[in-house]
Amino acid sequence: MPIIKRKGKKKVTTKRIVTKYMDIDGHNLPVRYFQELGRKSIRLTFGKDAILFRVPLESMISEKTEQEYWDWFIENATKHIRKDPSIINMYISKSYQHGQEYSIEGKTYILHIIEQERKTLEASVSGPNIAITIPIGMSDEVRNKSIKSILSKIISRDRKDEVIRRIQELNFLHFKIPDINNVALKYTTSNWGSCSTKGNINLSSRLLFAPQAVLDYVIIHELAHFFERNHSARFWKVVRDAMPEYKVHEKWLKENGHLCDF
Repeated sequence: MPIIKRKGKKKVTTKRIVTKYMDIDGHNLPVRYFQELGRKSIRLTFGKDAILFRVPLESMISEKTEQEYWDWFIENATKHIRKDPSIINMYISKSYQHGQEYSIEGKTYILHIIEQERKTLEASVSGPNIAITIPIGMSDEVRNKSIKSILSKIISRDRKDEVIRRIQELNFLHFKIPDINNVALKYTTSNWGSCSTKGNINLSSRLLFAPQAVLDYVIIHELAHFFERNHSARFWKVVRDAMPEYKVHEKWLKENGHLCDF
């Protein structure tokens, strides 16, 4: 029986887990419904593979109360997803076709999918061509996740130097930060960028599909954190001084970020 730890000494014991589905604007999204002994409140979070809904385990829960829980979940999950449609990408498996093309800043990448009798995946790059060899009989879910991961890594590696140059240009123009340590492009859905106290900058590889001005905004946002680690009024002044129109690009990400994906 799995134990989920909470802050402090209290523990919550998961007694029952049910997988459900909810329809949001035509998308059938997976939900894991946890009934937990010791839980006092209901909680909604967005997990890696499913939306998580945790409720108290009660010996005599009425159908009415259970329906109220579910209605609350549907209302709040829908609100969050419509505010940030990119959440849908976490739970919808994208399909990939042989010959599919990806255009990024004037450069085109062509996907070649080869199926063979083998146990592992293999990828190779020749000019604009990305060839991915996959085992025959691989499930669609594993196939699609693997192809997405490989595409992200290969294209990110190819574009990384250009992104670093842009970070250096914006830093020189607006910040003059002397100690940027490392830059990484990683596939993330939870944030567009982050920076560490060690001077590392991480950017989501999904930004490669955004307009240059939007990528510039996220870079400036992270560079501003070298001066202000929180999102205080002083932080936003640093961002605004470097990019007065930053709100336009922030809005673009909120409205179109779900379209940026491999």
